[in-house]
Amino acid sequence: MAHPDDSSPVNPLPPVIAALALFIIGIEAAFSLGARGILGGPDAVGWRLAAVQRFGFSGEVLDWMMATGQYPLQHVIRFVTYPFVHASFTHVLFASVMLLALGKMVGEVIGNLRTLVIFVISGIGGALSYALFLDTGAPLIGAFPPVYGMIGAFTYLLWLRLGQMGGSQIRAFNLIGILLGVQLVFGLLFGASDDWVADLGGFATGFVLIVFLVPGGWARILRKLRQQD
Repeated sequence: MAHPDDSSPVNPLPPVIAALALFIIGIEAAFSLGARGILGGPDAVGWRLAAVQRFGFSGEVLDWMMATGQYPLQHVIRFVTYPFVHASFTHVLFASVMLLALGKMVGEVIGNLRTLVIFVISGIGGALSYALFLDTGAPLIGAFPPVYGMIGAFTYLLWLRLGQMGGSQIRAFNLIGILLGVQLVFGLLFGASDDWVADLGGFATGFVLIVFLVPGGWARILRKLRQQD
């Protein structure tokens, strides 16, 4: 019979989060090694730029698709590929750390498949926000919009938890407030970026999705609707 103290002190990552992080880091490793001439030969120097052009999300491409009514797979796929292409190692580092931290907390509550749904759909929501609210030719790349979707999901879970404990539920929004404040400071110091629009879109998408995906979410919604009748 197993002794209670035999359990591992390490709480493993949800497999889907580990897989996403490894995939993101692996792509960046290939870009970095290629840029240094260690991998892929002379052509590898341009791998990152080629990936941005081929897999980055473009509002202009979306405008073209909507104007022409043509939706080729090579462009539609940009909605789900742009989070895996980053501008630099530092870009990947921060995105990966946040993905591992927030994805672990969310994945432990709702499971792997639902966590993957939040990641993918939040990325799409971030891209749509980027295209809808901005008029820019700059491509959108990086995992921050879907990571902010994880933050949105975590915020809702914390909001529920604080409500059950009788605490102030507004505290659930402290994390997103701090992150936006940090982005504002960095923007003032090093030049503003429009990516925060996609991040907020990802946050809002993740916050809404988790309402339906959290265990008991549908029952909670139906109960509230009946109370309003």
